[in-house]
Amino acid sequence: MKLLALDTSTENCSVALWLDGEVLSRQELAGQRHSDLILPMLEEVLGEAGVTLKSLDGIAFGEGPGSFTGLRIGCGVAQGLALGADLPVLGISTLLALAEAAPGDRVLACLDARIGEIYHAAYEKRHAAWLTVSEPSLCFAKDAPALPGTGWIGAGSGFAAYAEALQLRYAGQVLSSDGSVYPQAREMVKLAAPLFGQGLGRDAALAAPLYIRNKVALKTAERK
Repeated sequence: MKLLALDTSTENCSVALWLDGEVLSRQELAGQRHSDLILPMLEEVLGEAGVTLKSLDGIAFGEGPGSFTGLRIGCGVAQGLALGADLPVLGISTLLALAEAAPGDRVLACLDARIGEIYHAAYEKRHAAWLTVSEPSLCFAKDAPALPGTGWIGAGSGFAAYAEALQLRYAGQVLSSDGSVYPQAREMVKLAAPLFGQGLGRDAALAAPLYIRNKVALKTAERK
């Protein structure tokens, strides 16, 4: 199976190619240059592997949550490529990608959502599969959902932006955290491979970002 994945959900821009279990990837801190970087990165990784877009079996993308502009770019690029090559697509959660990258089986994934809030989710790996303990949500760090037990590993920019509040909220439950880790296409393509293998790829026309914060133009009180 040959799969392509891309992610532009944060300031990091990444692509990955799955070749029957082997992964080739590229990533770069893009700032606001995702639209300039993503296609050349895709062409580079496809060229290195010697494969064409039409020889792929599917395309995965970081569906969110994350930057509104970044999510639109990623979804739009994946959708356009898939429609042109007649390929199925899959959106992969950026928070689940953080869990996949973390060195543990209980992961608290938090992305900085700005204006004092975080995108939050918690996952636990059992029998080599991730189970959702806390669904993706938008909240203030101090009001983050409760978690069962201890032994959690924190991952994502939320721990860089709101370290003190999260440490207080989960005192004694989180063993360590890494606020520098980003969602990456290399984890997304690993998560997508078994799903494509089960025939769960979708029509490219149905691809859509997962924003969570749908009323971004409103004040916090108004969104509630």
